[in-house]
Amino acid sequence: MRILESHVQGTWHAPSVEGIVTRHAVTGRPVAAVSSDGIDFGATVTYARDVGGPALRSTTFHERAALLKALGQHLLAEKEGLYALSTATGATRNDSWIDIEGGAGVLLGYASKGRRELPDGQVLLEGEPEVLARDGSFIAAHVATARHGVAVQVNAYNFPCWGPLEKLAPALLAGMPTIIKPATPTAFLTEALVRCIVESGILPDGALQLVCGSIGDLFDHLGGQDHVGFTGSAATAAALRAHPNLVGRSVRFNAEADSLNAAILGPSAIPGTTEFDLFVAEVAREMTVKAGQKCTAIRRVLVPAVHVDAAAEAIATTLSGTRVGDPADEATGMGSLVGTTQRDEAAAAIAALRTAASVVVDSCTFHDVDPTAGAFLAPTLLLATDSEAPVVHATEAFGPVATLVTYDGPDEAVRLAGLGGGSLVASIYSGDPDEAATIALGIAAHHGRVHIVDASVTSTSTGHGSPLPMLLHGGPGRAGGGEEMGGLRGLRQHLQTTAFQGSPDVLTRIVGQWMPGATRHADRGHPFKLHFDDLELGTALRTGSRTVSIADIEAFAESTGDHFYAHMDEKAAAASPIFGGRVAHGYLVLSLAAGLFVWPDPGPVLANYGIDRCRFAKPTYPGDTLTVWLTAKRKTLRAGAGYGEVAWDAQVVNQDDEVVAAYDVLTMVANRPGLNGAPDEVA
Repeated sequence: MRILESHVQGTWHAPSVEGIVTRHAVTGRPVAAVSSDGIDFGATVTYARDVGGPALRSTTFHERAALLKALGQHLLAEKEGLYALSTATGATRNDSWIDIEGGAGVLLGYASKGRRELPDGQVLLEGEPEVLARDGSFIAAHVATARHGVAVQVNAYNFPCWGPLEKLAPALLAGMPTIIKPATPTAFLTEALVRCIVESGILPDGALQLVCGSIGDLFDHLGGQDHVGFTGSAATAAALRAHPNLVGRSVRFNAEADSLNAAILGPSAIPGTTEFDLFVAEVAREMTVKAGQKCTAIRRVLVPAVHVDAAAEAIATTLSGTRVGDPADEATGMGSLVGTTQRDEAAAAIAALRTAASVVVDSCTFHDVDPTAGAFLAPTLLLATDSEAPVVHATEAFGPVATLVTYDGPDEAVRLAGLGGGSLVASIYSGDPDEAATIALGIAAHHGRVHIVDASVTSTSTGHGSPLPMLLHGGPGRAGGGEEMGGLRGLRQHLQTTAFQGSPDVLTRIVGQWMPGATRHADRGHPFKLHFDDLELGTALRTGSRTVSIADIEAFAESTGDHFYAHMDEKAAAASPIFGGRVAHGYLVLSLAAGLFVWPDPGPVLANYGIDRCRFAKPTYPGDTLTVWLTAKRKTLRAGAGYGEVAWDAQVVNQDDEVVAAYDVLTMVANRPGLNGAPDEVA
């Protein structure tokens, strides 16, 4: 038996008392002793704020994304040690894959999104700037910056690796240090995970700390810059959320709590259809993966009354093929619960459910284990005798347990799904798109995610119970009312959004992006002749002019095949309430603009890879004369690639200086030779 250590204030801390003893989920033998005795929680919070915070905030979003990528790759390389230890939690290798490799995958997912979707800077512009003065001299912008606090995460026992990592990824990418508090029953696996991270040396000092055991007076030291992320029961979430200091100092609190998730078999998914078979397989899988110890597991199985006997028989038959036993055995399909305490709690919940439900199946053969020594529980499928019984929609048996609930018609299915009081996820199985849409929109207000399955996604569906880093994980009401992951949504709770008001030049400096109305520098020659390193925001070109003729319009129509009436039929165009006469193709305007600003010779601009935000603000008529303002708007270095991405603000104006087209031109621009991976000679 190991006495677990905490990692605080840059060192490993061993408690002076043994604390709580946790036991092997399969054999019942002691595994670890857990205590936070002797930790100075005030100093731990201060260390995160004063050491970890400044270190992370001094880096850019892209540099933090690189840390996440390196960390994810390192954990995948060291995964076998975590797998070996994970069997003591009762998890099979398949269960642990979700926890261990899934956790590393979240790090890699956020690394990729950070690199692709965030600027190479330390602030994030939200939306478009607001022009507050008619002449454009005073504007405003909403800007998100890293908060000067610490993210404290209090985790559940069922995912000792994925749970900490899915909270760490957005916090670290946002620039906020983290303190991990794992659930005691599986803290030994989280401690091994954190040891692996600390020993890698990838993260800066203070970016990550670990508290094994009680959090003591930790919450008393938090303030308005801090954040608490909690996963666990709704009752515990309510108690923590009401902590006087959290309430008094407006500490952000995000909870992911109990969830009586539903799987809904659509009326059209009759026995014999692909959707019926997929439904049966997924219900059985969600009951047995992690022995049903998932916050996203299916708890309520909503089935049309006319098909309930067929569904019950099919699910029971599928469950009978699941081998239950030692998770270290590769043949095992379902292991044990985390501990006997958790098993007994699940058994008590089953007893409560049986006051309003009958048993379909609740027994199995346990292979090569002593079920009395370990935390084993047979897969249990129940059938509600009253579809509206409150106990069915309020009692979560956190184990391999699900209850069949009958309904008549989509409207009743929607109403019954809502009786759960808010859930993380619901699945709909239907081959009828209209039926699926009706149910999905009906239940949306009660769920954080809706998973819709038909025959076309048989091989591509990611599964009912699989939270993904790019999708929202959370739910309303009983499910906690919080949001985790969801791509860049996960960063928001760690960032402070501030409305900045000032001149375009000042806001350009703050945001790191050229803002409308800011100074243009048009005296430096053609900007396409400048390397990435030499370009400054605001470097600009006002081009020469080009007058559009009828011949241009007709030649463009002939070469492209675009003979839309507004370009070719004077009478029809004149009758249009929009045009009032023949006009140039919008894409002709873009093409002519490119001809005005593109530098023809080989040089630092390597490629144009697209345009963003293109709008045609005003028609261009034959005889109009076009000029382009091209301004370096945003720069993003591709570290080590030899080039960076430059977005150019392009404004095409006519002879009256009216904007006819506005868009961003996206280019790849070479670094100066020898810098950032660029070759010594660049053509």
